[in-house]
Formats: sequence, C-alpha cells, structure tokens
Amino acid sequence: MEPGTPRATGDGLPDGLGQSLRGTAGDIAAVLHGVSDTAVPVPGSEWTLGEAAAHLAQANELMADLAAGRERPYGDGTPQSLAAANARALASFGERRAEPLAALIVEQTERFLEAQARAVADGEADRTLFTPLGPLDRPQLASYLLTHMLGHGHDLARAVGRPSMIDRGRVGLCLPFLRAAMPRVADAGAAAGLTARYTVRLRGGSAFGVAFTDGAVEVTPGPPDRPDCTLLVEPVTFLLMALGRRDRWGAVLRGGVVAWGRRPWLGPRFPTLFTAP
Repeated sequence: MEPGTPRATGDGLPDGLGQSLRGTAGDIAAVLHGVSDTAVPVPGSEWTLGEAAAHLAQANELMADLAAGRERPYGDGTPQSLAAANARALASFGERRAEPLAALIVEQTERFLEAQARAVADGEADRTLFTPLGPLDRPQLASYLLTHMLGHGHDLARAVGRPSMIDRGRVGLCLPFLRAAMPRVADAGAAAGLTARYTVRLRGGSAFGVAFTDGAVEVTPGPPDRPDCTLLVEPVTFLLMALGRRDRWGAVLRGGVVAWGRRPWLGPRFPTLFTAP
C-alpha cells in the first residue's frame, strides 16, 4: 500500500471515502435547500448558482456511468476541452431549480456508490476506467468525484453565504486523485526547463513528492530524497489552491503555505506549474 493511502474497506474504497461522498452530496443539497433565486452569481465564476448546481448534477451522472463501466467521452483532458464539454452539456440541460438539482446530486452519488459496490461483487474492483482526465482506478475515480463535488460545493456555499464543506479529512481523501491528475494538468510552458524536486506535506497529514526533470513531471507517493524545496501546506488551503480557488500569495500571507529547503524560492512557483482542470 502506498504511503498515506487509507486502507480499503468492503466497498473497495479507502476508509471513509464512501461516507465522505454521501456526506458531501448531503451538504451540497443542504446548501441548495430553500434557495429560490438560482440566478445569483457564483463568486469568481462565470456561472450562476443554478448553472453550477446543474453542472454538478450532470458531472455526478457522468461519474456514475463511468463507475458502471459505460464509456462517456468528455473532452480530451485539457482545460479548454473540458470547458467546451461543460458548455455543451449545460446548453442541453435546462433544469436550474435548486431542489430538483439537489435531489439529482444526491441520487447520482448513490448511483455511483451502487455501481462501485456491484463492481466489487462482480470481481471488477481492479478495472481501469477512462475518465475526462485519463485512465484511473476505481478508488482514484471516487476520489475524483469527491474532489469535484468539494470544489463546486465550496462555490455554491460561498454564493449563498454558507460555510464551506471542505475539511481536513475530506482533503486527505482527495489526494489519490490529485496525485494522479497532477502530471496531466502540468503547464508545459510554465515548467519548461525546470529541474527540481519538491516535497509537498499537508499539515498534520501525509506527504508526497513532485519531481520536475527538464519540465517533465513525476509524482511519487512519498517524499523524494534530498528535496530542493519542501512545502508545508494547510490542507484546506492546498485543495483550494489546487482547484484554482485561492491565490498563492494570499495563502502565503495567511500562513497557509510555508517553504524551506536548499532552494526555498521555488515554493511560490509551485502553484503556477499546474493549470486547474
């Protein structure tokens, strides 16, 4: 088992991941409950609350289909293609009311978990699935679903003045997906020519390595030997930065990120080496 990976449970998922998926879907439904005006803007986004909730409902359906073994082409993994696919999907789906969308988000999360349980029962727990961000195993796909719900759920909560549902425990369960996705969302232009080894350590949690060799990136489940720069990041800050929801300098000024090592000046550069999907 990789360092920092929670043990698997009877559903084939890391301990607590299935519960966190249900809990996050329920938290998002609670945020949407009673919202009458879904045309309010989502801070930092071009979407309204209704559009963001509709996207979540559609994305959860997509993930449930993938978990059931259905092929669902959706862009080519680049941010531009994913944005275009999102726009097409929203244009073909007219529901914008809060309560029906909340019900769909919860329903599709349950569909995902039922598909995962069937896969374990049928001996397909180890099957690789093809997703909008490339091939993933089933725990990584579940982690992807959680990460996606937390990002947009955070946005919806901000839009209506409610607390975010992101917490330290849920961030830890996002790591299997985030580590798998990082090489795919690396910004080739920003990383061009860079050779450096980073340790990324979540405060109070696990650590992993990110190595750049002349711009090519490799993510390892444990820290590298003799890292050039170690980043100690508060977990919620880490996820918000990874999803493009928090500015790097704001995070540094708030004490959410501390860097040290042989080349500590590489710390502020790290977030710029990736493009949030």
